[in-house]
Amino acid sequence: MMVDLPAVPLLDVCRDNDALGDEILAAMERVVRGGQFVLGPDVRRLEEQFASYTQSSFAIGCASGSDAVLLALMACDVGEGDEVIMPSYTFFATASAAWRLGALPVFVDIDPHSYNIDPGGVQEAITPATKAILPVHLFGQCADMQPLAKIARDHNLALIEDAAQAIGAELDGRRAGSLADVGCFSFYPTKNLGGMGDGGMLTTNSEALADRLQLLRGHGMRPRYYHQQVGINSRLDSIQAAVLNVKLPHLETWTAARQQNADRYGRLFAECGLEDDVSLPQTQGGCRHVWNQYVIRISGGRRDALREHLTQAKVGTEIYYPVPLHRQECFSELGYRDGSLPHTEQAAAETLALPIFPGLSGPEQHAVVSQIAAFYGAAMPTLEAAEDRAPLRRSA
Repeated sequence: MMVDLPAVPLLDVCRDNDALGDEILAAMERVVRGGQFVLGPDVRRLEEQFASYTQSSFAIGCASGSDAVLLALMACDVGEGDEVIMPSYTFFATASAAWRLGALPVFVDIDPHSYNIDPGGVQEAITPATKAILPVHLFGQCADMQPLAKIARDHNLALIEDAAQAIGAELDGRRAGSLADVGCFSFYPTKNLGGMGDGGMLTTNSEALADRLQLLRGHGMRPRYYHQQVGINSRLDSIQAAVLNVKLPHLETWTAARQQNADRYGRLFAECGLEDDVSLPQTQGGCRHVWNQYVIRISGGRRDALREHLTQAKVGTEIYYPVPLHRQECFSELGYRDGSLPHTEQAAAETLALPIFPGLSGPEQHAVVSQIAAFYGAAMPTLEAAEDRAPLRRSA
């Protein structure tokens, strides 16, 4: 049963950008009039500010989050015949970067509560060919990095963070991007810090790695037309950097709004009595969750029916990710079968992302949860549960 409630989009980047529209246009105009369109002063400024924000010594801009992962693997000398351990429950770019270098992605299972890579599975997957471990901070929450760092040290492996969904996330007070040899970020428009197109960033505390990443992103060229290595063309456009320089000072406010929205969902769902049907996301101990996605689990094989119900009610949702990487056709030769990674496969069958963007209103969240309650014939939450109970939390 559907009820008569307002439509709610999964994402609304225009709503989040509108308040900064004039400032963004002015920044873009300065780049146009200045004529330095690639790796100009706006990029250098963003790199400095981003390094500071992520508690890293160095930040290196590149063309996309996908390229960031590729460049990180290249800088760590991953190549033909090497193995890179990673989760299967992630976006395709994590694995494709290794594959493009002739390395083999080795997929391991996830922790079913955080959806992040299981360190125990990483330990079991190590072979003499292992060259790197590539955890993903999924949905805005850091992976369990302490045991992963120990495994990497014990086996002399590179440790690379895919932090594309986790800018500002923390583990025991340390920011994503500062927890490994290299951190990889995306500025795709739907990310917590999104540009006006593709863009990416790498972070590291190693001067040597920073220097190599800078070299590799520009064809391995230094000085001009003298190529020390074979790199790629992956430079951050100045217009993207200018936009991001406008937006970065607002990131903490947007993060606080996402956290408030997550809290509000908790209040609304608590009123519906759906504990046996809908499992809410959990924040792990020591983590600062930045809620790139708000992902619920639907038991009883009813996820797809619920999603269709919400679609009919004009409530936006998404499935991250319906086919795990180890079951993708392009990786079939790796030999994984159904049941190889049970927690990953269960998550792919049960999870559903709800709207969580900063501009989402309390009444809109009330509409989302009310439609879910209607699907199950459960009690509707009250509008009072959607009201703000406290000012936005400002995290340090």
